[in-house]
Amino acid sequence: MAVPVFCNACFCEPRKPTPRFSLTSCGHVICNGCCGHICEVCLQKGKKDECLICRTPCRTLFLSKQTNPDIQSLFMGIDTLCKKYSKEITQISEFQEKHRKHLLAYQRQKTAKLEESLKKVTQQMHQIQCMKPPEQTTQLPFSSTSRNRLSIPSRKQNGYSSYSLHPSHPSTSEITESMEIDPLPSPVRKV
Repeated sequence: MAVPVFCNACFCEPRKPTPRFSLTSCGHVICNGCCGHICEVCLQKGKKDECLICRTPCRTLFLSKQTNPDIQSLFMGIDTLCKKYSKEITQISEFQEKHRKHLLAYQRQKTAKLEESLKKVTQQMHQIQCMKPPEQTTQLPFSSTSRNRLSIPSRKQNGYSSYSLHPSHPSTSEITESMEIDPLPSPVRKV
């Protein structure tokens, strides 16, 4: 059932199948005339480009069957509106779901191709490693099994302590103490 249309000034309702009402831009309904006669009360009180109800400047739109559907929906029953918009929402939802599925299929296909490429590269790397001699694949430049020895000068050389005023500078042949250096870096603390 449609919402009954009535004049917001004189409260008269349309008595013909084609009501003669206008809708103001401020949201009021004003009659232009009912049953073939002009509503004198509404005509006399109103001024041009001013709402008869709230007295604000406004524009008016004549209501007819040719009126914009969005404006017509203001006067439809809630049940009719629900059916109309439910159908529209269902169509929009189906459209969006179709496109979402299409995108998802593309992403799955792309992921499958990338996984296949990764598998091929992994197999190629394994084949290359199997072709190398064992010492090349296990020995790194600074492996943890082989330790490099660095020598450092001792605190006492030639009878002088390292704190003397004239420390001696040893040659590489005079270096006597050695120290092991672990070539692997220490674990870095994360904050």
